Amino acid sequence: MTIGSKLAWDDTVLPFQLDVSDMRGRVARLDGVLDGILKQHDYPPVVEALVAEMALLTALIGQTIKLRWKLSLQVQSKGAVRMIATDYYAPEKEGDPARIRAYASYDADRLTDGAPFEQVGEGYFAILIDQGAGTQPYQGITPLAHGSLSASAEDYFTQSEQLPTRFKVNFGKSTEPGADERWRAGGVMLQQLPKASPFVATQTGEGGVLKPADLLDGDAEENWNRVTILLNTVEEMELIGPVVPPTDLLVRLFHEEEPRVYDAQAVRFGCTCSEDRVRQSLSIYSARDIETMTTDEGRVTADCQFCGAHYDLDPLTVGFEATKEPGA
Repeated sequence: MTIGSKLAWDDTVLPFQLDVSDMRGRVARLDGVLDGILKQHDYPPVVEALVAEMALLTALIGQTIKLRWKLSLQVQSKGAVRMIATDYYAPEKEGDPARIRAYASYDADRLTDGAPFEQVGEGYFAILIDQGAGTQPYQGITPLAHGSLSASAEDYFTQSEQLPTRFKVNFGKSTEPGADERWRAGGVMLQQLPKASPFVATQTGEGGVLKPADLLDGDAEENWNRVTILLNTVEEMELIGPVVPPTDLLVRLFHEEEPRVYDAQAVRFGCTCSEDRVRQSLSIYSARDIETMTTDEGRVTADCQFCGAHYDLDPLTVGFEATKEPGA
């Protein structure tokens, strides 16, 4: 596809609510974020596609949760792509952008010419929420299923949170004259507003697997069916193209549902790695352990998997038996 220069709504997440059907949602458009994530690595295109989809899901999900610190998504599998990990850091103060980082690990010789999700084998999809010091981290896990990372995320919310959720996503490389190809992604997330309901709490689903229909009845089920049918009419270029702003897309899809939009949240590529964090992670090791990590050149080195930053440390300055101050 050919797309012009950066758009006003690139790298933003727009929250909205559908008042008639009692649902909430997000529209996300990622451009520079993906460029920042993917240029750190030389991934094959099929791996880039999986990372792009995972980053988009992270932007959509992260903005729905009232975070004080970090949300992480992880895929672990027995396939050629062994892991995909993303982090979403909430804005530190009002007006700041949220930050996203991501990476994947894979076996190059096991990759095939098939679709991206075919590179992911049996495994699980996990969401982890860390609200910072003094809080208990939360983790929820569901099996990978149904042919895409987006479908696996839908399953997570249905099974673990008992919240009917639907994603429509699109991602691909854009081109413009005289410039390199770059990835773009766009998507919509729809979610039933949470309710304390004895109907929901007693559902187990056929074969122990919940579906949205198991969590809804009456008007709620009718609303869900109607709105998801409307969402299915979205066209791929409406999600990532330069013509339809997110607000116009919501009106086109859901005008009879009375969409109400809130302030858009900017997102950026960002990594939290630092030399201090590397030193902290090494602080649990003894001098003997540090010696086994020391290179032939007499240094302890570490590379950030997310951003590729390289750290080169004096072994005498790391570990709980360090004998020398950093920089001394």
